[in-house]
Amino acid sequence: MSALTTLLFDVDGTLADTEEIHRKAFNAAFADAGLDWSWDQALYHGLLQVTGGRERIRYYLDSYRDAAVTDAVTDEFIADLHQRKTAHYTRMLAAGEVPLRPGVERLMQEALDKGLRLAIVTTTTPVNVTALLEHSFRSNTRNWFDVIAAGSVVPNKKPAPDIYDYALQQLGVAAGQCLAIEDSANGLAAARAAGVGAIITVNRYTEDHDFSAALVVLDHLGEPGQPCHLLAGGPAPDGMIDVAYLQRLHDRNG
Repeated sequence: MSALTTLLFDVDGTLADTEEIHRKAFNAAFADAGLDWSWDQALYHGLLQVTGGRERIRYYLDSYRDAAVTDAVTDEFIADLHQRKTAHYTRMLAAGEVPLRPGVERLMQEALDKGLRLAIVTTTTPVNVTALLEHSFRSNTRNWFDVIAAGSVVPNKKPAPDIYDYALQQLGVAAGQCLAIEDSANGLAAARAAGVGAIITVNRYTEDHDFSAALVVLDHLGEPGQPCHLLAGGPAPDGMIDVAYLQRLHDRNG
């Protein structure tokens, strides 16, 4: 049995409740471009089945707009829209509008103190990751992550395992040495396809996903005075997810 050495963190919806900020940023970009497109929460819930911002725009056009509109929109126009959206998103992060989810920074600090390695494994763009690390953490995270695997460094986004395979290769670790922390069915599928066991912390956009392949499903990671709750799987944590709990979970499912 391999020892647990590495934690792999998704970003959007996992580190922070960023999806609502992403939705608002998309709408702001559409308004900038003079478009009448508007993504409400119900629509965005469905669009999140597609990973990647540019891919999400194209899926929206193919699925919700008529062919005349879809055929007139080029990949270059979509790329420009996505750049506008990223600018709005990073501005919102810089304004402090996106606090971390409970337990994220606490668990990362404890993991580092206990000698575990940390990595980011996400399909969001690198600039989004940098902005979140700079503006949502209280601590300086400059040297926290051995690898930040983000954006289009791989050809296929989640639920494909490519981004996990890339991170494992860059880290030089085996899948059996790692645990992933994710929030969505696509993230879970990517981790499991790469051979990595996954912990799920749900949010408003993913609480109805199928997480039957997860090691454990929680509402969040927990803080002192703000205990987390077991939703599925097990064993049940004692209010907070800590390194000792992760090691037990890893050993139990190794």
